[in-house]
Amino acid sequence: MLLALVVWVGGIIFFAFVVAPTLFHVLLPEQAGRVVSRSLTVLHWMGIVSGVVFLLSSVLYDRAKYARLKSLTLVNALIVIMLVLTLISQFGITPRMQAVRAELHSVDNVQLDRSEFDRLHEWSTRLEGGVLILGLAVVVLTGRRFS
Repeated sequence: MLLALVVWVGGIIFFAFVVAPTLFHVLLPEQAGRVVSRSLTVLHWMGIVSGVVFLLSSVLYDRAKYARLKSLTLVNALIVIMLVLTLISQFGITPRMQAVRAELHSVDNVQLDRSEFDRLHEWSTRLEGGVLILGLAVVVLTGRRFS
């Protein structure tokens, strides 16, 4: 349970504060965007798998500790919200951003309006930020659970 949580929340922190800023500092914006897009997809899948592992482990832990299933806990509810936000980002926002990016780069010497891409990027950032904040809350609550 803890490993799944550390992988997910730690991955978001590493991506947000190390990977993305470094790539945009070192590479050209178009190249950095492609790498960040691919990295974000990997991060989302890490989160999806970690969330499912956490939920299963949490339910099994409560079953062993309390001799009954306690699936409707605050921690599990927060993990479900994190999963929903991650799924929205991966299957809703990211494909649309990729389509807009491809459209922006497919037309030579024409200035296309980047506002749609910027709007989607803002939503992507908000969703990841929400997952991070909820994840930090889960870290605190899980820490209390084992103390």
